[in-house]
Amino acid sequence: MDRSQRDGIVFTLIPGLGRRKCHALLKQFGSVSRVLDLSAEELVALGLSDAVCQAVSAYRQGLFAAEYLQRVSDWLFDPEHHVILWEDDVYPPLLRTIPDPPLVLYVRGNVDCLYQPQLAIVGSRNASRGGLQNTRRFAGALSKAGFVITSGLALGIDGQAHQAAVDNGRPTVAVLGCGVDVTYPRRHCSLAEQILLHQGALVSEFPLGTVPLSYNFPQRNRIISGLSAGVLVVEAALRSGSLITARQALEQGREVFALPSTLNNPQGHGCHALIREGATLVETTAHIIEPLSSILGCYALEDGDSVAQPETSRTEVVGALDAELQALLILIGYEVTPLDYLVEKSGLPAGDIMAKLVGLELQGLVENRPDGYLRL
Repeated sequence: MDRSQRDGIVFTLIPGLGRRKCHALLKQFGSVSRVLDLSAEELVALGLSDAVCQAVSAYRQGLFAAEYLQRVSDWLFDPEHHVILWEDDVYPPLLRTIPDPPLVLYVRGNVDCLYQPQLAIVGSRNASRGGLQNTRRFAGALSKAGFVITSGLALGIDGQAHQAAVDNGRPTVAVLGCGVDVTYPRRHCSLAEQILLHQGALVSEFPLGTVPLSYNFPQRNRIISGLSAGVLVVEAALRSGSLITARQALEQGREVFALPSTLNNPQGHGCHALIREGATLVETTAHIIEPLSSILGCYALEDGDSVAQPETSRTEVVGALDAELQALLILIGYEVTPLDYLVEKSGLPAGDIMAKLVGLELQGLVENRPDGYLRL
């Protein structure tokens, strides 16, 4: 690890020196090393606190963060481990343009995927079955179209987006709210390994060993959107981290897309709010690919698939149903439909209807809710 790397890492560890002040100093002096070479008197003249001045002095004497720097140096012996500084030419160019870019990125895995077209997919941790199915379809189709799917490795929509990409053998980027050597949530340890095996990457601005504290996640969300050309919100409550990501994306000048949901799904209300605020309402993958096609160089998916693959495949499934199943599906609305209503309107015994509903559910056409059935 050379001096510029050591200086860049230490710059983020100095207590009382926040990111905004760091960027102001970099703008003024051009590099971290020049700032750390300033005398104590010059640092005080800049209005920096005694704690900052003492930390800089201790670093020069090898007394500040020495153990951590050795830990990072040892960590970097693995060729799949990387540290990227804001000053580096290889810093992801889109991320550099946001108002508050991270000064250091720790990366595990294939660093090259950070320079490919990325699309963020985010949403609720407590997603509905329909939300998870939509995520799989859209993430799978968009990864085939050439996007690297970027998300936060959280439960629910995030995890499903990553899983869809790796199931297609495509790279995906997980931005963490902890150190890259800490996997959170623990149940996604296997998914994190799959991401690395499929030429994806785990990314964090937090130092190695950082535990997943709640206030880290809103901070990491700006990186998810900052790396990406656009953000697709699948499901989100009105007060959620996904809306934070979407609104940060708007502030960063990124495209924001939202999937509409049913009125009685609280996890869809955030998407509806985004649409009212100007996000693009999405029904097919074409609604995402067309506005972003200039960064892909094409409109079509690989292997001849249509950009509207999710809806086309569903139409084909419905068309293959027998007449009775199609008639039953017509009775089930996009609002929850009670079983009693289906019995009354179809004239079929409840047992027969239940058997047919199980078949429709297995094909991903309806969802069983506590108070009835919902068409997907």
